[in-house]
Amino acid sequence: MTIFNGERLETELFQLDRERMADGWYSDVYFRNIARILTKLSEEDYKFQGQDIGNIEVEMQIFPRRQPFCILGGIDEALSILKTAVGYKDQDGNFVNTSSSLEIEACHDGEKAYYKGNPHNVDPVIKIRGRYRDFSILETPILGSLTEASRIATNVYQVMVAARGKDILFFPARFTHYKSQAMHGYAYSLGVNAYNNEYGTNTQRYISTDEQGAWWGGKGGGTISHSYVASFLGDTAESMLQFCRLMPLDVNRIALVDFDNDCVKTSLNVLKTMFDKYIELLSSGQEKEAKKYKLFGVRPDNSSDLRDESVEPLGKKELDNGVNARLIFNMRKALDNAYKDWDLRPENFELAKKFCQDVKIIATGGFNPEKIDRFESSQVPVDIYGVGSWLLSNCSCAGTKNDFTGDVVRVKVDGEWIDLAKVGRSAADNPKLKEIDLSEIS
Repeated sequence: MTIFNGERLETELFQLDRERMADGWYSDVYFRNIARILTKLSEEDYKFQGQDIGNIEVEMQIFPRRQPFCILGGIDEALSILKTAVGYKDQDGNFVNTSSSLEIEACHDGEKAYYKGNPHNVDPVIKIRGRYRDFSILETPILGSLTEASRIATNVYQVMVAARGKDILFFPARFTHYKSQAMHGYAYSLGVNAYNNEYGTNTQRYISTDEQGAWWGGKGGGTISHSYVASFLGDTAESMLQFCRLMPLDVNRIALVDFDNDCVKTSLNVLKTMFDKYIELLSSGQEKEAKKYKLFGVRPDNSSDLRDESVEPLGKKELDNGVNARLIFNMRKALDNAYKDWDLRPENFELAKKFCQDVKIIATGGFNPEKIDRFESSQVPVDIYGVGSWLLSNCSCAGTKNDFTGDVVRVKVDGEWIDLAKVGRSAADNPKLKEIDLSEIS
């Protein structure tokens, strides 16, 4: 369950392949081998040092290894995996679910878990006690679920910190397999909520596909595409007029303005075209229809290989090309003052001024925390950032490597739990862990 609303995701959302999950289809093969051997030893009533090894009970702790912390995701999915796939097959080949025999403790999705680089002093986020052969094969999918969701949630959180809480458009759908979108979008929502919870902000969540909101009720939104502008023979203003006319009012009117590689000129053309239609409808008493032509924002998405026509060259590619600070300053100044060059009736002057100055700038194209932080430190007037591939980043060099480890740290010997872990690891505690009754998970 998320720490923010106390609600746990329903098992059916994960569309778990229970049969193959329990067979170890998604597990590293050596875990299947372990389960097979322990089962056989149980059938043989094998003993070692007086202990029933085939039915040995262990305590496994699962902890993250991202410094200094990660935002947890995947906890609910891990618990659903345990609920549905813990057990064994009887002599007739029927699956016997033994999840009710487990003792489980877990944290919540959205919480922070810390790692200080010392594997003896970790923050366990899940603890499992029970017969090892019943859940050994589930380590691989559980760790994978935790790793992927937590990495993206933490990446989103880092971007939010860099952006000082400004809205972040979640744009990585095209950089991953479509079946991952629901989990990625959920992780994004965790990262945003974690930031809002810590900093007392109310940043909104913006996703680009409906699937990204499937686990938390979000709906995809978006602007227009370059291909859409091309369909209007390269006329961005006309493409926006038809977008405004035909799209429902609850869809933000955001113009993609770099088709001609002249963001200032294109923005001004779109702005004037939409204002003319807006004031025409407003003057004829069609106030509701006029609202369709209120420009919410403009989005530059210039290629890193191109210098926008509105940017004077300084001879340094990183300063000239792509979506850079000087381009954004040029756009803001042009938008704010556009109405001064319009032929306006006196009664429409203030209306036109507000129409122009209300337009937001949504910057996309190659943004990561470092670039966003530079923009924010320089007070570049970006209102919303769109971030794509970096949010999926998994690299030590970028500080985004996020993995989880599962260790057996205790075993049950003669009815007593004793510490037993490989050298370099120790049993640890985490006050955030709560007892979990898997039967209560729907």
